[in-house]
Parts: sequence; C-alpha cells; structure tokens
Amino acid sequence: MKEGKIIKALSGFYYVQSEGELYPCKGRGVFRKREINPLVGDYVKFDPDNKYVTEIKDRKNELNRPPIANIDQALIVSSAKKPGFSSLLLNRFLVMIESVGINPVIFINKMDLVKKDQITEYHSIQTIYEKIGYSVELISSIEEVDIPAVSHYFKDKTTVIAGQSGVGKSSILNKLNPSLLIETDEISERLGRGRHTTRHVELLEVCGGLIADTPGFSTVDFSNIEAGQLANFFPEMKIRQGNCKFRGCLHKQEPKCAIKEAVDNQEITKERYNHYLTFLEEIESRKPRY
Repeated sequence: MKEGKIIKALSGFYYVQSEGELYPCKGRGVFRKREINPLVGDYVKFDPDNKYVTEIKDRKNELNRPPIANIDQALIVSSAKKPGFSSLLLNRFLVMIESVGINPVIFINKMDLVKKDQITEYHSIQTIYEKIGYSVELISSIEEVDIPAVSHYFKDKTTVIAGQSGVGKSSILNKLNPSLLIETDEISERLGRGRHTTRHVELLEVCGGLIADTPGFSTVDFSNIEAGQLANFFPEMKIRQGNCKFRGCLHKQEPKCAIKEAVDNQEITKERYNHYLTFLEEIESRKPRY
C-alpha cells in the first residue's frame, strides 16, 4: 500500500499523487455501500498495483459544492468591472466560507478597467475589509500580476478559488502559473457574465501550493446555517455579540444590542449590517426541513 493525495476526480477515476507520481485509481466498492465518496484533497491509502483507493484518512473540513476536502483557505475573486463589484455577493461568499471554518482571502480583479477618479473608492473597500481582518488585494489579470506580492498566499497551502462567472478566476491562475493554459471565455456583454469553462475538480500547482479551480461556486445559499448562527460568520459581529443584553439576540429589534450600537457608532458598516439582515430574513423564511 502507498499513501498519497487525490488531486483530480474525473469520469469515475481518482488521480492520486504520491512521491512525485500520479496514479489513476478507482474507489473500493465498500465506499459506495457506506455512502462514502473520495474527494479531491483527500489523503488516502491506495493499492498502486490494482489501482484502488483503499482508505480515506480523516478530513479537517470539506465542501459539498464543489466536492473538495482538506482546504486551508478560500480565494474569493470579485471584479471591479464587467461584472461590476457587488459587496452583497462578496459578503455571501464570505459568510459561506466562514461557516465551514475556512480562512478567506479576497482578490478584486480587473482594476485596469477602473477610471482614475474611481480608484479611491476601491481603496476604501479594501480598507473596510482589512479592518474586519481579511487580506485584500487589488489586481489586474490583464496587466502584470505582481507575483511576489501575492505568491505568499499560496505557498504550502491548499486553496479553493471562488467567485461568480466572469470575474477572471482562470485568468488569474494562468498569470500565476502560465504553464497551466486554463481555458477561458470572453465576457458576454449581453449577459454581463462569463461562462465558466472548468468541467471537473482538480488541484493545480501554483506558487508552491495547490489551488482548486472549481465549478459550482457561482451560487451560494445558506441552507446549512441557522438564524442564531449567522452573526458568528461576520467577524466584526462575532466579537461583540456577547455584550448584547439578551442571550440569543438576533440583532434586529432587540433592545441594548451591542451589534446595533456598533453600527450606530460606525464600528460596523451599515452596509454589512444590512446584508446581515438580508441573509437573516432569507434563513428565517426558508421552508422547514423534516
């Protein structure tokens, strides 16, 4: 038996990387009986002769969409233009990533399309999220990406890349590692978005680490988050909610709410708080699960 890491899943095969070699393997039938699915990112034991994965080691985390395990961080890519920057969508991604205990990093791409008199606006956005505790980079995948400035994010880490279609995820990866030659599409002006060309889950070597360029991240829902949990996934709220007068405060109409006081004192942005209320309403209005 050998040990390795699944770096690609395609057409029923799991490609296991071990000691510099790549082994296409099938999963054991017992996995199907136990409803266990090997995932990209899994550390496994496998039979190199018969080409079967025999054991899946414990995971530190996993995502269902896309199906991937043992993630160190999520690179969330937004774009300044085409499609235009959406703080609402960025905050949706952040909440989803926070809810599974993965560290987010934010890249705002296509800064080359921003007019000079609008640059300050994006620096303000960068400052807002950095004050919360996030790492934020303003970049352009059309112009030269400052590789030394961003490569440290990826070294020795497994990263999942997320963001709506058309923001330039594949273009960024091609800049970070030109040998990848990942297929990209032009933006559809009529739809205002791009067509995601990635068709399978695969870990790619980038800047001394592994990055998954994955489909399935264009929509984000909160089906696994309960109303009382939501504030935990807004870091600036999480650190303050213990100061609310009432236990179980949802930070809506309750009196002596530390979160609302922080909004009034401009310690939490009104926009982030309004997005919290939007997400809370979405969670509270969903149909009960039995």
